[in-house]
Amino acid sequence: MKVRLIVNPNAGAGRARDGIPSVVAAFARAGESCEVAETARPRHAAELLRQAASDGVELIAAMGGDGTLNEVAQAYLDEGGNPVIGPQLGVVPFGTGGDFRRSFGLSHDIDEAVKRMLTSEPRSLDLGFARLHDDDGQVCSHAFINVGSFGISGVVSRLVNRGPKWMGGKTTFYLASVRGTLGYRNQPVRLTVDGKVVYEGPTYLAAFANARYFGGGMRIAPDADPGDGVFECIVIGDVSLAGAFSLSSKIYKGTHLQMDKVHTFRGRHFTASPLYTSERVSLELDGENPGHLPLDVSVVPGAVTLRA
Repeated sequence: MKVRLIVNPNAGAGRARDGIPSVVAAFARAGESCEVAETARPRHAAELLRQAASDGVELIAAMGGDGTLNEVAQAYLDEGGNPVIGPQLGVVPFGTGGDFRRSFGLSHDIDEAVKRMLTSEPRSLDLGFARLHDDDGQVCSHAFINVGSFGISGVVSRLVNRGPKWMGGKTTFYLASVRGTLGYRNQPVRLTVDGKVVYEGPTYLAAFANARYFGGGMRIAPDADPGDGVFECIVIGDVSLAGAFSLSSKIYKGTHLQMDKVHTFRGRHFTASPLYTSERVSLELDGENPGHLPLDVSVVPGAVTLRA
């Protein structure tokens, strides 16, 4: 098998750069050679994956965090949201958040990640395709592999991405959540699922979940299946400040779905827009901040073949 490691050397507060020899050695112990390609700028990972496909690479090992996986995901869809055939995808966790890996029970053990990549049965993985408005107000498109969301999560992810990450994923996201929640005002939005208006009103958080975790270990969608062709949509409505803080611990445990003001939906196509045009509602996709509402999200079934 022709394997190429795509590395974000800055992932994990720079730990990924130092970990490259260990990953290459782990592949050697497993009986496979491994080429290495390092990202050098934003969105470079998608370019490297497209080049790998042209070079006949059969398996990409994405080494980094959820942001690295998000960049890689861009190469599996074209500008219209249609699947693009590419190498199979494996994961070597080395980032701050590590939410995608949690849905598959992947630890930070390098040898375990490599072994599962080389020996596990390939499985079909869905992607999300989003149309949104960037920070300049221009319509753009973006793929995501894990969870897309808006509301407080858009604020928190901006704080995380602008701040230091040496404390690790859970602590970094928790502190950003506290800081963001203290100054947050619930945003009035309209949400549709598969063409039907399902929610209108003030919103603390809304998530479109392909997998189960986001925000540094929050189990936002305990029932999500990344290969079933639908997304779980979780809406937390007009909660108070005290209610938001009490919900936090329950989301980490995945016990929040039955609580008051928490609404759940399933579907293949979602839209979200502010009820008032003056409102600017920030969103995040896999922890990245491509822009704000209005938002249009579609599920792209089986866009990636995953080995994990």
